[in-house]
Amino acid sequence: MLKLAIAADHGGYELKEYIVNYLRSRRDVEVTDLGTDTDKQSVDYPDYAAKVAKAIQNGRAERGILLCGTGIGISITANKFKGIRAALCHDAYTARMSRAHNDANILAMGGRTTGKETAMDMVRIWLETEFEGGRHSRRVGKITELEQKEM
Repeated sequence: MLKLAIAADHGGYELKEYIVNYLRSRRDVEVTDLGTDTDKQSVDYPDYAAKVAKAIQNGRAERGILLCGTGIGISITANKFKGIRAALCHDAYTARMSRAHNDANILAMGGRTTGKETAMDMVRIWLETEFEGGRHSRRVGKITELEQKEM
């Protein structure tokens, strides 16, 4: 069973709730919702990106999903954490490639820019796509090497 953490700021809250309901219906995913719990109060997306990134770093989750208004800020923040490869995706193709070629461990989306049907397609494909390895392993390895040098 895949352990997955999900979080959003107020701009991604509504879409997060929709995705959480779907994830809880799947038998192959154990989902942990790390907030926010409302769209009525403005919150800071870096706080929620950190929660999911740290859950992956400490092994409480294998992968994560993050949402903010556009997905931009929350993905930038998540990628500041060692070992995190957060991919901001906009459609099924980018979601598939983020897993197959980049071994993304976080899927980022915009709650104000992504429709529910598109989001559900992305989540399903992202969960079901395996990393292809091969030449892509070399490239992901180079990302890790750069991360080690800069830390």
